[in-house]
Amino acid sequence: MQLFDSTNTAAALLIDLLNSSSSLMDSASHFLLEPIFVRGFAASLHLVLLLALFISFVFNKLRVGGGEQGSKERFSNNKRGFFYKQTLFCSVGVSSLNLVLSLVSYFYWYTNGWSDDKIVTLLDFVLTALSWAALSVYLHSLFFNSGETKFPFLLRVWWALFFSFSCYCLGLDFLVYHKHGSFDIQYLVSDVVSVFTACFLSYVGFSRNKCQDTLLEQPLLNGDSSSINGLESSKYRGGDSVTPYANAGLFSVLTFSWMGPLIAFGNKKTLDLEDVPQLHSVDSVVGAFPIFKNKLESDSGASSRVTAFKLVKALFLSAWKEILLTALLAIIYTSASYVGPYLIDSFVQCLDGRGEYKNQGYVLASTFFVAKVVECLSQRHWFFRLQQIGIRLRAVATTMIYNKGLTLSSQSKQGQTSGEIINIMTVDAERISDFSWYMHDPWLVILQVGLALLILYKNLGLATVSTFVATIVVMLLNYPLGRLQEHFQDKLMESKDKRMKATTEILRNMRILKLQGWEMKFLSKILELRQVETGWLKKYVYNSAMISFVFWGAPSLVAVATFGTCMLIGIPLESGKILSALATFRILQEPIYNLPDTVSMIVQTKVSLDRIASFISLDDLKNDVEKLPTGSSDTAVEIVDGNFSWDVSSPSATLKNINLKVLHGMRVAICGTVGSGKSSLLSCILGEVPQISGTLKLCGTKAYVAQSPWIQSGKIEENILFGKDMDREKYERVLEACSLKKDLEILSFGDQTVIGERGINLSGGQKQRIQIARALYQDSDIYLFDDPFSAVDAHTGSHLFKEALLGILNSKTVIYVTHQVEFLPAADLILVMKDGRITQAGKYDDILNSGSDFMELVGAHKAALSAFDSKQVESASANESAGKENGSGDRISQNEGNKDSQNGKEDEVAGPKAQLIQEEEREKGSVGFPIYWKYITAAYGGALVPLILLAQILFQILQIGSNYWMAWATPVSKDMKPAVSGYTLITVYVCLAIGSSFCILARATLLVTAGYKTATLLFNKMHLCIFRAPMSFFDATPSGRILNRASTDQSAVETQIPYQVGALAFSFIQLLGIIAVMSQVAWQVFIVFIPVIAACIWYQRYYIPSARELSRLVGVCKAPVIQHFAETISGAATIRSFDQQSRFQETNMKVTDAFSRPKFHVAAAMEWLCFRLDMFSSITFAFSLVFLVSFQKRIDPAIAGLAVTYGLNLNMLQAWVIWNLCNCENKIISVERILQYMSIPSEPPLIIEASRPNRSWPSHGKIEINNLQVRYAPQMPLVLRGLTCTFPGQMKTGIVGRTGSGKSTLIQTLFRIVEPVAGRIMIDDIDISLIGLHDLRSRLSIIPQDPTMFEGTVRSNLDPLEEYTDEQIWEALDKCQLGDEVRKKERKLDSTVIENGENWSMGQRQLVCLGRVLLKKSKVLVLDEATASVDTSTDNLIQQTLRQHFSDCTVITIAHRITSVLDSDMVLLLSHGLIEEYDSPARLLENKASSFAQLVAEYRVRSNTSFEKFN
Repeated sequence: MQLFDSTNTAAALLIDLLNSSSSLMDSASHFLLEPIFVRGFAASLHLVLLLALFISFVFNKLRVGGGEQGSKERFSNNKRGFFYKQTLFCSVGVSSLNLVLSLVSYFYWYTNGWSDDKIVTLLDFVLTALSWAALSVYLHSLFFNSGETKFPFLLRVWWALFFSFSCYCLGLDFLVYHKHGSFDIQYLVSDVVSVFTACFLSYVGFSRNKCQDTLLEQPLLNGDSSSINGLESSKYRGGDSVTPYANAGLFSVLTFSWMGPLIAFGNKKTLDLEDVPQLHSVDSVVGAFPIFKNKLESDSGASSRVTAFKLVKALFLSAWKEILLTALLAIIYTSASYVGPYLIDSFVQCLDGRGEYKNQGYVLASTFFVAKVVECLSQRHWFFRLQQIGIRLRAVATTMIYNKGLTLSSQSKQGQTSGEIINIMTVDAERISDFSWYMHDPWLVILQVGLALLILYKNLGLATVSTFVATIVVMLLNYPLGRLQEHFQDKLMESKDKRMKATTEILRNMRILKLQGWEMKFLSKILELRQVETGWLKKYVYNSAMISFVFWGAPSLVAVATFGTCMLIGIPLESGKILSALATFRILQEPIYNLPDTVSMIVQTKVSLDRIASFISLDDLKNDVEKLPTGSSDTAVEIVDGNFSWDVSSPSATLKNINLKVLHGMRVAICGTVGSGKSSLLSCILGEVPQISGTLKLCGTKAYVAQSPWIQSGKIEENILFGKDMDREKYERVLEACSLKKDLEILSFGDQTVIGERGINLSGGQKQRIQIARALYQDSDIYLFDDPFSAVDAHTGSHLFKEALLGILNSKTVIYVTHQVEFLPAADLILVMKDGRITQAGKYDDILNSGSDFMELVGAHKAALSAFDSKQVESASANESAGKENGSGDRISQNEGNKDSQNGKEDEVAGPKAQLIQEEEREKGSVGFPIYWKYITAAYGGALVPLILLAQILFQILQIGSNYWMAWATPVSKDMKPAVSGYTLITVYVCLAIGSSFCILARATLLVTAGYKTATLLFNKMHLCIFRAPMSFFDATPSGRILNRASTDQSAVETQIPYQVGALAFSFIQLLGIIAVMSQVAWQVFIVFIPVIAACIWYQRYYIPSARELSRLVGVCKAPVIQHFAETISGAATIRSFDQQSRFQETNMKVTDAFSRPKFHVAAAMEWLCFRLDMFSSITFAFSLVFLVSFQKRIDPAIAGLAVTYGLNLNMLQAWVIWNLCNCENKIISVERILQYMSIPSEPPLIIEASRPNRSWPSHGKIEINNLQVRYAPQMPLVLRGLTCTFPGQMKTGIVGRTGSGKSTLIQTLFRIVEPVAGRIMIDDIDISLIGLHDLRSRLSIIPQDPTMFEGTVRSNLDPLEEYTDEQIWEALDKCQLGDEVRKKERKLDSTVIENGENWSMGQRQLVCLGRVLLKKSKVLVLDEATASVDTSTDNLIQQTLRQHFSDCTVITIAHRITSVLDSDMVLLLSHGLIEEYDSPARLLENKASSFAQLVAEYRVRSNTSFEKFN
């Protein structure tokens, strides 16, 4: 019992003890829950961190010579293990947040009174901000100056402690909420951020995988570590890998983080194309084109035409998933954007103290913020995917146009010049890509207007009807303007086509224009075409200014109509409802603003689609050739009763009644006079000439060598291999047969030399031999040669015939056209052609006696040979009588002099070497301010710029003023009295609206005036500089680059850049306006605004280096697409003859993808930046809302509502400013590229007034050359190495020598196409380098190697400068034997000449060139292999004409036909840029050891034996 009592007592004691301890615990726990303890402890914790960091800093400073060496190398490895960026970002983030919280709390408590809790809390915020800022600095220095592989142990412990304490604080916040039913907002924000930050830092600090890629970083990249390792190493090559977008995770796709590595890499070095990753197969043309092709073919079928509708359908079906996804994103974006206007009225009521429930302000602020984030995400992905679709559609359209260009029939081609086709590819395909931006706008307008009307109906009731009517009226106003815009656009494109066509032709023939001194006349032709184009451009831009005026004025008109209706029908206007309406009109503005653009874009795209569809529907080359498999028949080529015509509609066929049978292994020669149809016969065997009747069979593969060489730009080796694999032995054999080995030794890079466009840095003979080598290497069954020996000298010609036709091709079927009679006896069958018929066929001896046509040809050849023999007989007697006074001493001294000048020149040849065609230059680094300045001040010295800015500022002030007026003058609620009467309210608003509309009209008009004027000035200056550029510029610059500037860049300057520069200024002014309105209400917003703007600017600076280089790459990668296309069109016949279409199509896909790659990544980089900027501005907006809710008692709710109305636009405008800034820098590159060509070094002056020669100069024509040294470019070897000689006046001098010996270079120096490095040329004692180029070139005449005719008429081709009468022109035509031919034509002198003169034969074109010099009657005439393309009888005729009409002139002849030179008074033999021999032909022939005598002997043997012995 006692025990029991004592137990009770003990229990009672224990209970008392527990009670007292629990009360103690209660008071302790109560203290632990007090904010003063929590914030005090947090402050202490951060103070400890601050002290520790300070001690660490001092310790490091005192410790001498830390391990700084090599740390930078380790940095890239450490930073991955450390999560360098994320850790640093977290630290900076926490510091910034606490800084903002401390400032907000300070202002709040400053007005509402202080307490101990508040002072401790403020201290906590300040210490937290300081310690995390210090930690950021510490971490940054740790990574750079330390070789650590993990974070310091104490720091990790501190992070763990901080994490535990943050969780405790967050729990406490919810406990307080549970008790009191409300959060302390600043504590909650601080604690939530702290928990997440501390959680991440603890994970990083204690995570095991120190130097591996971790989860958070993976979705930013490809999903494998190699891409990061690769990125950080200097060997990173994006070009080898597929874009990270292909394998990016969800988070990475949403935030565009997969672009991070490329942007980071672009910050370290200037990006090149190989740094840009390959496209994903879905976006690559290789993957997308087959899908599109199937859709189009399944829809169009085999026969029916492709219409614009079918084209649209196929384009849609090839990307329908992406298009539907963008439609969904557009709906989400539109819905989210209307959340703000919908809630503004509630927000104003809440600020006025009439909220429906407690904390409604914070709930509304959160809703605004979430809606903004959704809006931002959906908009960014919507825009990005639209561009992605655009890039894909442009690529497939380009490929389709390219493939069509390869299969066009000759007749279709005549209707479409290459310039027009290139325009379809560059401009029209690009427009399809641009349209992707607008594809959803037509139906989105309905959704946007519908939502707007719903919101307005909620606020303003029936007055919404007038809104709807006003909106419809404004949209209808657009219709006539849109139709006008379509018409102007059509005409603008038409005139641009004509200009581009002329430009293409002029660039192709620039050498001739310069030789003739015609370039300024042809420039004026371009400027005339441009005049027409600018007429339409002017109408187009002023019409767009009117559209701009109507639609910027639209919101004001809609608002006036709506508010006026409210007044009339008695709907009370409250500021909340008015602000909601104004915000709605602002959003409604977007579809109304965009509508004109959309309509105009639909119109432009329809025009482009029609043009593409009509091009795709052109007739293809009908394959009338019946192809038999190799070896299935003994017959190689068989034509039975064949009638063929280039023009099917023409009554007379080009080739009539052709019957031909060629067996395998036969050699067939085709001969005939100029224009008899020889080339057409080869073309019909190739299947190029439409067949009217008969049959044509072909058995085996074929190879073709065209009369005018078609060479691709690229290496010589690539031209010869032409897609085949390298077989070294066969390759060497082919080079030997085409005697190319010596040429390759002379060239600096051998067969790796890059050939310029159309083989511009090769002589005519070299081009022809490369063409032949290409054919030989193909190892085909049937070979077709179109007069291949005319462009090469006699020695090379016989070598080619012997080694190629009779050697390598001994067992092949060879059909060759030739004018050289000596090559005929070797043929098994000779076809003689006249007027499109085969008049004779058989072996040489059989047909020699059977008909007159062949007799004529052979007779002409015999006549030339007999003249040749008499020359040789003369030579012996001439030698006797000429005696010693004129002596051979001249020749000897000449050779001696040559040897002297040669010494010491060899090393010069072997100087620094570089390719002629350099990679396209592009500027590096930022676009300098001078570029902007030049652009802005180009028109009227920039006088319009201040006026444009003033108009925009006034517009902004009036706009804000009108909205401010409405918010201030209307009551917040029904029970308040309005400040002014309804009439005054509306009148003032209407006045302000009208004022702002007129400001817009002034701004739009001034802007397009400045833009138009600038575009015109830049065009004129650039074209003048291009036309005045030396020939070396055209040799080294592929025409694709020049055309790119004249078309794409010029278009950008005309229709994009003025608006882009304007938009940048206008958006910046609007942003300033919004900031002004928001700071009116709560200047404290600047606390957030300034760091956010700083962050935005930092991001923009970080983004720009990569984006700028990507944009430049887009510009540089466009030229190869155009150039490859232009080359393909000109060489389509050759490509088809080798059956290489598929290889060329693949190459086109490669260059198209190379253009799409930077374009795709430019779009992604832009969205990467905009996403981040949007996030920042959403945060700013959220802060300002929270601020307004927290301080609602001191703020006028109506004006606060106005601030929110403008704030809704803040993220859009902030992003728009930065976007415009970046876009401006990207677009201004077009100006930079045009300015680049405005600083091309110019040729010497055309006329030097101080030293103009007499009108009669040159009267005698004596030409003295003294120590002449010439090279084509500073980095190239010398071509002429010190020539000294005199061409006597009024005598004929012949120049001979192997191909590449410097013959053509000497002529170019005479015309100053190339300026000598040393030495000089005197004509009649005037140094030609001292007079103007036009004075020189207009007094000399030349018949060039490549006969050129321009598109136009016969008259404009003979007399482009319009200096002669019709009688003089007819006289010249008769002299050059073309009179009868022209008289046959219906329009006589006005008969049309198509592009390149392709409706005239090669020989006829050569005769036209002869006609030109007969008209000009110069004292000095140069013939540069002028008779290469004509038969012997026409050659004799030309020689006779020249003897007759130029007997008192100095005639310099470069020729491969020895007979052409034997007629000369003197012969100059060049070898490797040096004079080998120079004397009269008679004297040279007498010395049997002379090189000239050997050449003649070889020709003699060749002509007599005629290669029959090789049979």
